[in-house]
Amino acid sequence: MSTDIGELLLESVPFARTLGVVFDAVSEGRAVCHVPDREDLHNHVGGPHAGVLFTLAETASGAAVLSVFGDQLARVVPLPTTATIDFRKLATGGIRAEARLLAEREDVLGRLDAGERPVFDVAVDMTDAEGVPVAALSITWTLRPNRP
Repeated sequence: MSTDIGELLLESVPFARTLGVVFDAVSEGRAVCHVPDREDLHNHVGGPHAGVLFTLAETASGAAVLSVFGDQLARVVPLPTTATIDFRKLATGGIRAEARLLAEREDVLGRLDAGERPVFDVAVDMTDAEGVPVAALSITWTLRPNRP
């Protein structure tokens, strides 16, 4: 897909722009992005709010999904269905998210072509400004066929 995935996401998801998500890299099944430290995004203990962490992770996972299935947008809508987050350490400063698609394109598209609504996982690792792990997420996605 020739479209800049990060640009596409920031255009179509205004909340990601509001948070100031910056895309560092998007490649086949992988996306890395970050949110700079901003006091207005902090929680009661001085780090980025959990909602900031989740939004950053979900945005990174969406970019990883689009990097593999973006050419299918004429027939499907990618949607997250569930997510789990493991908070490991208090996040401070800017936060980085690295997402990895855990499914094979051929398998997912094969299920879609067979009339199923495929589901698949994306793993997201989050680190603080020093590279210390602060959270890990597993986000399940589906490709919902477009309605006629």
